[in-house]
Amino acid sequence: MARVALVTGGTRGIGAAISKALKAAGYKVAASYAGNDAAAEKFKAETGIAVYKWDVSSFDACAEGVKKVEADLGPIEVLVNNAGITRDTAFHKMTLEQWNAVISTNLGSLFNMTRQVIEGMRARKFGRIISISSINGQKGQFGQVNYSAAKAGDIGFTKALALENAKGGITVNAICPGYINTEMVQAVPKDVLEKSVIPQIPANRLGEPEEIARAVVFLAADESGFITGSTLTVNGGQYMA
Repeated sequence: MARVALVTGGTRGIGAAISKALKAAGYKVAASYAGNDAAAEKFKAETGIAVYKWDVSSFDACAEGVKKVEADLGPIEVLVNNAGITRDTAFHKMTLEQWNAVISTNLGSLFNMTRQVIEGMRARKFGRIISISSINGQKGQFGQVNYSAAKAGDIGFTKALALENAKGGITVNAICPGYINTEMVQAVPKDVLEKSVIPQIPANRLGEPEEIARAVVFLAADESGFITGSTLTVNGGQYMA
C-alpha cells in the first residue's frame, strides 16, 4: 500500500516540486497551503494532488487539517515541513509583528505539524520527518535575523527529535537549500542576480526546485532508515557546513 505524505506549503515553488516528486515516486500526497486559492486549485487540476487550506502557525488549525488529511488518505507516514514566509528588514527596524510572523510560521509550524503525527508514527514504528531549512539558517543573512533564527531553529529541532525517535523507526532530517529558481528569487532584479547572487555560487547557477524535491524523495524512502539527524545542504557549493 502506498505511503501517505503531507507537504506543507506544497502547492507552489519548492513545495509544489516536492509534492509532484513524491507522487511520481508512488506516495499518496496531500499538499497544504495558506492563502492562494487560485494557485492551489490550478495545482490540484494539473497534478491530481489533494490540497488542503490551513495556517501552519496555528496549532489548532494544524490539528484539524491533519485529521482531514488522514480521514481522506490514511495515516501520515511522511511529513515535509516546507511552509515558510519572509518579512525581511534590518533588525533595528524590525517590528514585533515581523519577528513573530516569521518565527511562528517557519519554526513554530514544525511543532504544530509534527506534534499531530509523531504519536501515530511511534505507534506504527515508522515515520519520515523532513524539514526544509535554509542556507541562511546556517550562515546568517543581512536583513533576515528573524528568518535566519527560525531556520537555524529548524536544524536544532531536527537533531533533538532525531535522537528521541531513532530507535522507533522514525527518521528526522533537514534540507538546507541555497538560492533556488522560484518565484521569490525570480522577483530579484536580474542585474542583482547576475552580479551579486550567482557569482557567490560555485556551480554558477541557481538551483532548481526539482533538485530539492529529489533530496526529499531520497530521505523519505524506506531504504533511508539509517539517515537521521542529518542536515543536507543543496546550495551549489555556496556554503559548506
